[in-house]
Amino acid sequence: MAQHSPPTSPDQFGDNPKGRIADILRRVKTIAIVGASNNPARPSYRVMLFLKARGYDVIAVNPGLDGGDIDGIPVVADLHAIDRPIDMVDVFRASSALPQIVEDAIRVKAKVLWTQLNVMHDDAALRAHNAGLEVVVNHCPKIELS
Repeated sequence: MAQHSPPTSPDQFGDNPKGRIADILRRVKTIAIVGASNNPARPSYRVMLFLKARGYDVIAVNPGLDGGDIDGIPVVADLHAIDRPIDMVDVFRASSALPQIVEDAIRVKAKVLWTQLNVMHDDAALRAHNAGLEVVVNHCPKIELS
């Protein structure tokens, strides 16, 4: 199997030009948290509640918790089950899950694909970009907003 070069997506899809990430976070309203957890020890839980407290419309995506809620945030099985337009898909899943998540984000016409720290897949990021999504890779919105 061929060796892969180090990821380039964080360089290409970071805060360049300076202020790009802040601009995205000012524009988005509805955020789907893919890989949301009801475990307070998990980063996805803390980031989700932080974003909700900051006034974002947050939807948790976790098939194992479908139909329930996490601290009042509704949980759905997948992006297709969300009943309103999605501005941003924030991914807390393994990098290997990104290609399918990107395809789903494209199908539901999300505007932004955001991958959390250490969630990187160059081909998936490029696919999202080429499909017209704004892409942010290897960043955390909680850190950016703090």
